[in-house]
Amino acid sequence: MTDVTHTQLFIGGQWQDSLSGEEFSICNPARPDEVVGFAANGNVADIDAACESAAAAFPQWSSLSYQERAAYLHRVAEHLVADAVELEKRISLFTREHGKILQEASIEMRRFGDRFLLCADYAERLEQDEQLQGPPFDTVITRQARGVAALVVPWNWPISILGAKLPQALMAGNTVVIKPSKESALAPALTIGRVAEVLPAGVVNLVTGSSSRIGDPLLTHPLVRTINFTGSVPVGRHVMKMAADNLVPVTLELGGNDAGLILEDAELDADAFRRMYLASFMSSGQICMALKRIYVHRSRYDELVDGLSAVCSQQVVGDGLLPETTMGPVNNRGQYDIVIGMIEQAKRAGAEVRELGQVPDQDLYDRGYFQKPTLVLNPDAALDIVKEEQFGPAVPIIPFDTEEEAIGFANDSEFGLCSSVWTPDRERAMNIARKLEAGYTYLNGHGPLAQDGRAPFGGFKSSGIGRNLGFEGIQAFQEPHAISAPAGWLL
Repeated sequence: MTDVTHTQLFIGGQWQDSLSGEEFSICNPARPDEVVGFAANGNVADIDAACESAAAAFPQWSSLSYQERAAYLHRVAEHLVADAVELEKRISLFTREHGKILQEASIEMRRFGDRFLLCADYAERLEQDEQLQGPPFDTVITRQARGVAALVVPWNWPISILGAKLPQALMAGNTVVIKPSKESALAPALTIGRVAEVLPAGVVNLVTGSSSRIGDPLLTHPLVRTINFTGSVPVGRHVMKMAADNLVPVTLELGGNDAGLILEDAELDADAFRRMYLASFMSSGQICMALKRIYVHRSRYDELVDGLSAVCSQQVVGDGLLPETTMGPVNNRGQYDIVIGMIEQAKRAGAEVRELGQVPDQDLYDRGYFQKPTLVLNPDAALDIVKEEQFGPAVPIIPFDTEEEAIGFANDSEFGLCSSVWTPDRERAMNIARKLEAGYTYLNGHGPLAQDGRAPFGGFKSSGIGRNLGFEGIQAFQEPHAISAPAGWLL
């Protein structure tokens, strides 16, 4: 495939080159020697222009009613899928630059607009101010948009994660400057452009480029009034330090090392194993809410290992554009090396490692950033495959003997994003869920296919601060505003 895509910045309602005229290349992780395209490489001056554009658009956008902004969000959702040919090209481009299989790229792109519709549905609820009748005072508590929002999006699920920030920021009344990851910038840039095309100029602005050039200038820009970041813990800490310069509030979603507890009465049929497989290995395991540690009651350990091994063995690893492929490559060399390092460490420590799945094109597999779906059986808890977030197609399976032990294992982590409990006993499931240190707990499921988009999403501990999605995700982009008067005068 020889098509090469070029994307620009989107500032003030227009596509434009970076002021330096520079670009950076993005390659296909299935074929690292294949250049998929070039994205504009922004600099400090481009960040200034984008922030100034967003600030200029803010007064008009924030003055619209919630119903008026909801109407815009409906138009965005329609526009995203209005041109079927353009949409298919964007999906194919997404697979080529990211590596995920075509089916997943299609779902991520086609469902992006649904996030806008969910936020639009909150218009009536957002209009309702809280009223406190006196004495001593009559008080109305309303909420106001903060201003320019900096939205920083990672490479792993850039469209879905953007959908957890952008419509929420817009519905809240903010204008935005978006910075995607350099590892996956082409299809996200074109998608952001589709959003911006139906909104007033300056409401949505896009700057692509290296974090070393535009990251800190965006985070510390004096016009930025709130920051929403998704990414790694070390970078999240850096974001907080940069935000402190201007006392800017931050929302941080920093990933997790999600534990799933498979109890002795869990229903382990073919469907359950399929759901566990997808929870761990969808998008080659590169999902913050993926099932990353499996703890199973010792009485069901062999059954679970055999069942999950059977599903993994059926997977076809290769180019995500091919219809028979069910798992693509890891997105980039750095992350690939991390995952391989964890697997090799586990092997050296004596853990049984099962690398499963089918490879129809060995030459392609050897050239690209591929790793078969891998199960690491009963590894030592001190190994990286257990302690750290793998963010790749490898998952440990560890037996436990008691419910208390399982809860202890699950909570013994610096992370606290998601968790899951697998049992047909509803009361027991709820009791255990309440003891897990996680922002979201799934019952008899895990990950994206078990996620309720109406619920707030975020984590405890090193998994971050604040929440995306749901009504709370919109409120995160606002500040309360109390208005009081003498009792009997206002209400």
